[in-house]
Amino acid sequence: MNNDSIKKTGFSRQQTSTLPAELLASQGRVPPQAVDLEEVVLGALMLEKEAVNAVIDILTPEVFYKEAHQIIFSAIKELFTKSEPIDILTVTNHLKSTGDLEAVGGPYYISQLTNRVVSSANIEYHSRIILQKYIQRQLILISSETIKDAYEDSADVFDLLDAAENKLFQISENNLRRNYDQMPDLVKLAIEDIEKAKNAGATLRGVPSGYTELDRITQGWQKSDLIILAARPSMGKTALALNMARNAAVDFNKPIAFFSLEMSSVQLVTRLISAETSLTADKLRTGQLAEYEWQQLNTKVSPLVNAKLFIDDTPQLSVFDLRAKCRRLKQQHDIQMVFIDYLQLMTAKTEKNGNREQEISTISRSLKSLAKELNIPVLALSQLSRSVESRPGSKKPILSDLRESGAIEQDADMVLFIYRPEYYGLQEDENHASTKGVATVSIAKHRNGKLGDIDLRFVGQYARFEDLEQDFINGNQGSGAAPDGGGMGDTKQFAPNTAFGNNIPEGGIKRLGSRMNSEPLDDVPF
Repeated sequence: MNNDSIKKTGFSRQQTSTLPAELLASQGRVPPQAVDLEEVVLGALMLEKEAVNAVIDILTPEVFYKEAHQIIFSAIKELFTKSEPIDILTVTNHLKSTGDLEAVGGPYYISQLTNRVVSSANIEYHSRIILQKYIQRQLILISSETIKDAYEDSADVFDLLDAAENKLFQISENNLRRNYDQMPDLVKLAIEDIEKAKNAGATLRGVPSGYTELDRITQGWQKSDLIILAARPSMGKTALALNMARNAAVDFNKPIAFFSLEMSSVQLVTRLISAETSLTADKLRTGQLAEYEWQQLNTKVSPLVNAKLFIDDTPQLSVFDLRAKCRRLKQQHDIQMVFIDYLQLMTAKTEKNGNREQEISTISRSLKSLAKELNIPVLALSQLSRSVESRPGSKKPILSDLRESGAIEQDADMVLFIYRPEYYGLQEDENHASTKGVATVSIAKHRNGKLGDIDLRFVGQYARFEDLEQDFINGNQGSGAAPDGGGMGDTKQFAPNTAFGNNIPEGGIKRLGSRMNSEPLDDVPF
């Protein structure tokens, strides 16, 4: 307040420091605060020894508005940590030993705090109000900083968004803690889940993958799980993940989000069309289709048009952007699962001196947190290190082959590997069975179930994985055409659809935020 304003109001500088908050608020904005409740809480903490247990996980020194209260609470917290008694005398002596006693107002002020309260009955409620005021002040601070930075011409808008979201997320993580649950409630919920599983019978509890043996072992992808699907390049990671997303969205009507950092959304949909129609990627890319093949395309693509599959091909996706997009999709479309292709292409804001391993660790932890927050499974693809190729003997991947960080193995609830012996020139397995077209999905880690190997049929020309048929196991691989006769044979069942591509109903495949669709289609089908 300058001299002119003092003359107008008639108050001196000394007087203005003791003015009521209502009068100050009429002359300007006052930060959200609850100083009277701060006094009551501190007084209750020094009156009843059990009071500190109720608020120690709610309050921290910085949540107090008045600096003196921050110092007093720090002293109380330190005494609590040392398991020493907490009262007027112990707090006063502690502050005297640290040289902070006079800074808080001396022994008289501390004694006055205890006169403000009779009991600690409502101390938890009062503490949450203090925390609420602190969060409001932090939001104001973040907003002010964001406004200031936004006016800077040199500021990158995406860095601003990232920084603002990071700060808001930190407030949420640090202050909005969940209360603990008691055993009677937890046991009841667990028994209810078991009863639901019994009543469901053959119905899967999680999101189905669409592959019989895999679903039998996993019971579908479970809520809050982080699943890692890893393999060397050209093993079929994207193809398998895309097939799983398609199976869940088309066959089981589950809303699915697919984030592709490597390929454009149009490329992905082209692969889906190839797998769905049994038309090769070469023909779809060139458009050189016979009349019956156009009929085949128009007829068999309809399940994809109606699928609740949301594809986002934003490159250089950060974990903060991913979290924001997933929250929005969960709110708007109630997505049941998230696919990410692939983990190593994501970015995370780390310390300037941090290395790539630390960044990958941050990403994997963030993905696990996202799965828990939204209560849905998150499946992320991951590359394997080159050590697989250089290893003598078996090339079958193991957990230590996960690239760049051991945190991926640690954070994941499930780790799956894709292994195709045919890729390494192996024509037969140890049982002398043909390995042509065979892909093994190995469950190397399963936090809540058993491990195992699942053999699938890989049809490379259509980038499609299928359940391995019994006759295929016995060595009769067939021609590679679709088992439902959807190859290039009989076309009598097909009827032309001249409206294809012009009348896509709502709820079909959605393309979100593409900046890559101008790129040519990928020649590699997996």
